[in-house]
Amino acid sequence: MNTQQFKKEMERQTYIEANSQMHLHMHEMSERARRITMEMNNTFHTNEELRKLFSELIGKGVGEGFGLFPPFYADYGQNITIGKNVFINSGCCFQDQGGIEIGDNALIGQQVVLATLNHDLLPEKRGSMIPAPIKIGNDVWIGAHATILSGVTIGNGAVVAAGAVVTKDVPENTVVGGVPAKIIKKIGDMEVSELDKSFIRK
Repeated sequence: MNTQQFKKEMERQTYIEANSQMHLHMHEMSERARRITMEMNNTFHTNEELRKLFSELIGKGVGEGFGLFPPFYADYGQNITIGKNVFINSGCCFQDQGGIEIGDNALIGQQVVLATLNHDLLPEKRGSMIPAPIKIGNDVWIGAHATILSGVTIGNGAVVAAGAVVTKDVPENTVVGGVPAKIIKKIGDMEVSELDKSFIRK
């Protein structure tokens, strides 16, 4: 199995059986991702060098204005799509086999986890996995230590509070927080200065 075949199966959200060709392909590609992220994370690089390494990791160019503070970790690397003016802060972990799309002007806080795989609940099948994509809209701000789970779409302009665990879709222009995350308020109903900085941090 090659990368394009795997990504097509992920678009169909095909069940990944343990020790199948898809599963073995994931392990092979994880070695590639570890090699690139090791280079990215363990020595100083200029912003331009980081953009080149990240582009190599995802297998395509990044949008204009892309910024990254290492370290950064990815399980697969080649199923990530990045819009323009995206900033990813330090310590983020992208489990991207199921597909991660990040829109323009998104801000991803420190140590954010994006996880696109679920393991089968049956103990005898626990090594098998169920993929579903994560889609992050334009102008989204995800606070530090938040976790976004598989199949979640975050609407344009939304804010995810620090430490939130997002298990369901987030409507556009809303603030969500908590475990599991719930809607706190609509952004259009307040001034930006009213945001509680104690729970929303980049």
